[in-house]
Amino acid sequence: MRANRTPLYQVHRALGARMIEFGGWQMPVQYTGILAEHRAVRAQGGLFDLSHMGEIEITGPLAYAVCQELFVTDIARIRIMQAQYSVMCFADGGIVDDVIIYRLAEERYLVCVNAANRRTDFEWMVERNRGQADVTDRSDEYALVALQGPQAQTVLSQLTPHDLSSIRRYWAAQGEVAGVPTLLARTGYTGEDGFELFVPAERAEHIWQACSGAGGPSNLAPVGLGARDTLRLEAGYLLYGNDIDTRTTPLEAGLRRLIHFGAGSFVGSEALLKQQTDGIEKQLVGIRMEGAGVPRHGYTIWSGDQEVGVVTSGTQSPMLGVGIALGYVPPSCTDAGTPLAVAVRNRHIPATVVKPPFYRRS
Repeated sequence: MRANRTPLYQVHRALGARMIEFGGWQMPVQYTGILAEHRAVRAQGGLFDLSHMGEIEITGPLAYAVCQELFVTDIARIRIMQAQYSVMCFADGGIVDDVIIYRLAEERYLVCVNAANRRTDFEWMVERNRGQADVTDRSDEYALVALQGPQAQTVLSQLTPHDLSSIRRYWAAQGEVAGVPTLLARTGYTGEDGFELFVPAERAEHIWQACSGAGGPSNLAPVGLGARDTLRLEAGYLLYGNDIDTRTTPLEAGLRRLIHFGAGSFVGSEALLKQQTDGIEKQLVGIRMEGAGVPRHGYTIWSGDQEVGVVTSGTQSPMLGVGIALGYVPPSCTDAGTPLAVAVRNRHIPATVVKPPFYRRS
């Protein structure tokens, strides 16, 4: 079966992008090179095609109640046009997916889900909904283009009459970009300031070209999935399928801050309450290499001569010049400063537990 293509597929080919299959989609992994694209986002700005992501809408008088049951966070805290990072869990506490919820109106929520989980998430929502609200997969209607980096607002301000400075982090606004109706969200996955633009799928190329033209090559470089991954890892953001999945819980993944047990009985709440009482056996931590060596997904983590865990995400940090990783270890190894080692090509390279993010703009 041929992988899906976003509305910007031909644009990527014209730009000379190297394409790969990711989550069932043909996506650009890089244009000029991962390192150059990463540094461009940190220094000026980057333009991303995120149209492979899914968008599921939950509407109606009972939409709030349905969302309160589906997600571990307190939905009552989301004001209209505000966004909230959350997760959905199975009854055993395992993670269905991590998502961003946008409350677009009193009884309307837009949930942005991971591309590979779009069908699973939609079916899970429909099953738990039990006909109470309208749950609609609108993924094919949207394209998602992101501008990220220090110049993102400057570039985007050339294309919209909206006062972008009025949109705070994790808030959104309905407006126009280059004459196209757009949901402008001040969200992102890079650790930089920026915007994610939800636009009609058929206008995706127009939006991309307008953003690219406004930014120019010096302020807004096209960026592929390769640099998106190194950027998010430097920022300490989790990747579903690597750092979290059905076999991990929010407590183990260091997401206790999201869970609001007092908001009612969400799916998985009983299991998570029990785990919080009994204690967890593993926890996700940040790891910084102290010796030369690049940690990769699947590499083993050691404490002395004992294997204690496994790397879930790892890379050589372009900004720090050292190896960084996320990985699961026992609670006894989670304190910042704890010495560990990562097995890289049969050599145990010294490393230290650190609290993410690994890189933060000063």
